Parts: sequence; C-alpha cells; structure tokens
Amino acid sequence: MNLVRAELERLTARRFVQLMVVLLVLAFGVTAATTLAGSHRPSSAELIEATNQATRARQEMEQAYQQCVAQVNGTALPGSEIDYFPANCAELDPARQDRLPVAADFLNGVFTFANQARPLLYFLIAFLVLFGFLVGASYIGADLNSGGVVNLLLWRPRRLAVLGAKLGTLLGSMLVLSLLASAAYLGTFWVIGQTAGLSTGLTPTFWRELGAAHGRGMVLVLLATAMGFALATLGRHTSAALGTAAAYAVVWELGARLVLEIVDAPRPDQLMLSSHIGAWLAGEASFWDPRACVGSSGNGFCDGSYTLTWGPAIAVLVAVTVALTVGAFTAFRRRDLI
Repeated sequence: MNLVRAELERLTARRFVQLMVVLLVLAFGVTAATTLAGSHRPSSAELIEATNQATRARQEMEQAYQQCVAQVNGTALPGSEIDYFPANCAELDPARQDRLPVAADFLNGVFTFANQARPLLYFLIAFLVLFGFLVGASYIGADLNSGGVVNLLLWRPRRLAVLGAKLGTLLGSMLVLSLLASAAYLGTFWVIGQTAGLSTGLTPTFWRELGAAHGRGMVLVLLATAMGFALATLGRHTSAALGTAAAYAVVWELGARLVLEIVDAPRPDQLMLSSHIGAWLAGEASFWDPRACVGSSGNGFCDGSYTLTWGPAIAVLVAVTVALTVGAFTAFRRRDLI
C-alpha cells in the first residue's frame, strides 16, 4: 500500500501529467464555449417547420419502400419505376431503420444533446486515449531514463512488484480521471441542451446506448494507457513508445494497407488495429471487399460488404495489449537497468 501511495504521488507530481490535464480542460472548455455560442433555443415557428420537414421525410421513405416492393412484385404502374433499388426491399423499410427523421434533424443552429452526444463522446474518448498513451509512456519512460526506477528498487527490491504497482496505479488513476472528465464533459453539454438548445429524445434507450458506448470507450482508454506503458518499458524511453506508434501508423496502417490493396488481398481492413478500434467503439463496423464479387454474374446484385463485430475486435485489442505487457514485464525482470 505504501508503494502504491508513493507511485500515486509521483504520478500526480509530474509536470507532463499536469500539463496534459490543463490541455484536457482547455480543449473541453473551447468545445463547450463554441457549442454554446452557436446554439439557441428554437422558436415555435422553427419547431413547427422542422416537424413538417421530418414528416415529409418519413413519407418519402415510406413511398420509396412501397415503390420498391411494387417493382419487385411486378405491380408498379408504367412510368413509376425507380432507377435503382436494393436486392432486398427490407433495406428501405422505415420500420427497420435504426432511426427515423425527427424534427431535431432539420433545426439549424440548435444544439440537440440527443443527436450530438455520441459524436461528442467519441471526441472525448479520442482525447483520453491520446492522453492515456502519452502519460503511460512518459510515466515509466522518464523513470527508466533518469534512473528513478533504480532508486525505487533500492527501497523495494522486487522488480515485478514495483512495475506492477506502477502499472496498477497508472490504470487506476486514468480510470478515475476518465470517469470524472466524462461526467463533467457530458454534464456540461446536457446543461447546454437544456438551456440553450433542444432537450428532446432523451429516452431510456438513448441513455442505455450512450452508457454502453462510454463503457467501451473507457476500456479502450485503459488499453491505450497500458500499451504506452508497455512500449516505453520495452524501449526504456518515452520516445520508444512514440516512435513505435508513429512507425505502426505509417508503415502498416498506411503503407501496408496500400500494398494490400495493390495486390488485391482479401479483406485487408480486418488486419488493421484501427478497424478493430472502430468496431469495438461502435459495436460493429462494415467494410467492403472488392474480391467478393470477382467472377459473379453481372445480372445479379453482389454485396461485397462484410462486418467486423465487437467480440473479435476486443479480443484482438486485448491480445495485443497483453502480449506487449507480458513482454515488458519479462524484459524488466531480466535486463540490466543501469
């Protein structure tokens, strides 16, 4: 317990951590101020017009679905055929859509918390992921480079216990900070929606889906923090983690993706960590495989899309994180730290 307390004091006393917290507050403040300045309470006339537009949009969706069904069944009136329709008209069925047009979709200059909460949450998660990776890398990297770990081992000569305390303290601190930042961030925008925007659509389903997205985001933040910590431990320097992340993005996410597309490799997106991150955050992600329709008949419709779900996505992310962490602990236990 004394070791954890000492590590917590060391973490909070680091100037880089304090600077990142200040930048976090500034980023949130600028976003909230910009949103507040660009929003207003809608008037009755605006609400009526937006409601009428939403009604017309839903009617057009229903009309397109009925036209598709009629054309498939051969009952369409002459001259009423549409140029294109999916192989399965159920894709146009309004009853099967994730959401139907509502009045808030047609209001300009009005902040609607129900519509904007998820994009705002993704922005928060992206910032916290970057925050966690940088703090995790600098926290252990600076100690290894300056000899602070060696001094700590003189007091507690158990390498794995010391490194485990550092990682546990880091992850616990990041979780607490992320939860507090999320509550303040989303709470601020909820207040903006209540006072200077539109506060409709806050159903139990909305809160349940937002909570699920937030939970997945917190898991991603912890994984990114552990990755930064592990990479810096393996490289014995903060720059090792930053260099590895940059090299992966340039060499694999950009370079390898281009090569895989040139050689026409099947489903290259599923080999990228970014695809798994997107699938985990959203619950699933759809991609296009151009090879799926090679050799198919030109008379029929070929759907070359495929879906990556959250289960395999989180399994890949956890496996990569665990492998890096185990490698970091193994290297820390065996090598010379001086």
